[in-house]
Amino acid sequence: MMKVFEANITHQVSDYLNTILKKTSSFEIANQKMFYDFGIKHFFDNNEELVILKEVISDTYNIVKEPDRAEYGDFQTNADLANKVTLHLVSKNVSPEIVVEPTCGKGNFIIASLQNFKNIKNIFGVEIYKPYVWETKFSIINFFIENPGNNKPEIIITHCNVFDFVFKQIAKQYSTKDILIIGNPPWVTNSKLGSLSSSNLPKKTNFKNHSGLDAMTGKGNFDIAEYITMTMIETFQKMKGHLLLLVKNSVIKNIVFDQNNNQYEIASIEKQCIDSKKEFNVSVKASLFYCKLNSVPEFDCKEFDFYDNKKSYRKFGWLNDKFVSNIDTYIHTKDIDGESPFVWRQGLKHDCSAIMELDKINGHYINRLNEEVKLEDGLVYGFLKSSDLKNTVINQTRKFTIVTQKKVGQDTKYIKSEYPKTYQYLTTHQTSFDARKSSIYNNKPLFSIFGIGDYSFRPYKVAISGLYKTFHFTLILPQDNKPVMLDDTCYLIGFDKIEFAVYALILLNSDTTMQFLQSVTFADAKRTFTKDVLMRIDLLQLANNSNKQNLKTELKRLNEMYKLSLTLDLWDNFLNEMTPVNDGQIAMFA
Repeated sequence: MMKVFEANITHQVSDYLNTILKKTSSFEIANQKMFYDFGIKHFFDNNEELVILKEVISDTYNIVKEPDRAEYGDFQTNADLANKVTLHLVSKNVSPEIVVEPTCGKGNFIIASLQNFKNIKNIFGVEIYKPYVWETKFSIINFFIENPGNNKPEIIITHCNVFDFVFKQIAKQYSTKDILIIGNPPWVTNSKLGSLSSSNLPKKTNFKNHSGLDAMTGKGNFDIAEYITMTMIETFQKMKGHLLLLVKNSVIKNIVFDQNNNQYEIASIEKQCIDSKKEFNVSVKASLFYCKLNSVPEFDCKEFDFYDNKKSYRKFGWLNDKFVSNIDTYIHTKDIDGESPFVWRQGLKHDCSAIMELDKINGHYINRLNEEVKLEDGLVYGFLKSSDLKNTVINQTRKFTIVTQKKVGQDTKYIKSEYPKTYQYLTTHQTSFDARKSSIYNNKPLFSIFGIGDYSFRPYKVAISGLYKTFHFTLILPQDNKPVMLDDTCYLIGFDKIEFAVYALILLNSDTTMQFLQSVTFADAKRTFTKDVLMRIDLLQLANNSNKQNLKTELKRLNEMYKLSLTLDLWDNFLNEMTPVNDGQIAMFA
């Protein structure tokens, strides 16, 4: 193996090209030969490329180290997997005339397509990294040298940013042909590529039309593969054919979720799960996303094990107007899928943990910089993170945090006069607050925090970690007669009465709730639980469906275990609080 244009080329290919191009001085004539022998159009862009290639293959060059391809989200599909994928499509009677690979990389899907599809007339590959363009061309030559009798379609490999290539021209020119879109788009987000100063980015766009805080704090960030996949579907949905792209699991979930609004003409949607560690040596969960084009829109997706494809083991997607992770199990708990009578909130966000989060050792506060901190107790509260929410009831915290505001945007000048030690400490570390990158802090008062409001100061809270897959809710009691705060990886509802909090805890930790949540959450999601998911738990319906004796039994268990002395005397008051009044709102928000 040697290299030319930083691309791998076999000795078999270099010897062949050396023979047929040795006496060729014009790149136009060379291109004619390449098209005649291998079907590849526009093999050379200019005479300089022809001259360089001839020089390299006439000599022996040392191997050049390949550059880091993280910029492009580059996880190349190995030849064996590409071959298995195309054979899988053959088993579905897929036989395309047109093959499009929007990010073709080293060309393994193109080679597998040449090997296994017999009716291809045209192949279009697009690749931003020029060495891979060459490597794809060399691989095609090598394939036809070894398989001289195989069908030779017209092949165009274009060196281009996928976001600049006009795929609509292919859809227009070949509108009556059977098409296959296949490939492995980059597994990175737009923010990751932006941080790497990558040119492999679409024009800046909030392509899902998120507004306000959502766009500023994360929902505006999207997976490049998701953008490419949706572009391919939108462009080719009216053509007869199929699409199969290797993407992260989160991309498939998002596409099926958005299908309810997009109404793309796709059906027979499948998620073929692969072993990413085995195939790419990465821990990212990824699968093959497959759908049939030019179909009456469908809104659910069947999951399969790609290596054992006999039977679907789960189906997720839309059932009526609800998006669920397991349609079969969801049916048994769908009665409680409605709207929570209490508003679920995230905990507080400060993005300055080294300064704001404290330990207490021998009566002294210590920050993350290992500094002993002199503070008044007034703005210091017990503090819990997701990893702390392990027990059913918590009344002591291992950490503390400084709470500078009662509500978002509150002026913080009061700290200087009312809590001078705290103010001195915070101003000493002003540079840490100024270094916070999130735009939500722009033009806000000094030492601002988010995720704070009246709900934060309710004495009794029921909370769950958004990060862990425990399906377990925790009751949080006051500490030193002050409410305990949670960080923004946690979700909570707050109560003024401990009885109401315990009633909610029992309902939320019931088997019915756990089965419901397992049916609407995704195990591979970055956050298992979100506000959107938790707001779907109709606690009033759940309460009305509950067996009173079971409630008494669970309440007795909690009383004995945590030295409480609660009864169900306020149960009807709890139901009344959750019951909407005439204007459609509940009587009192928690």
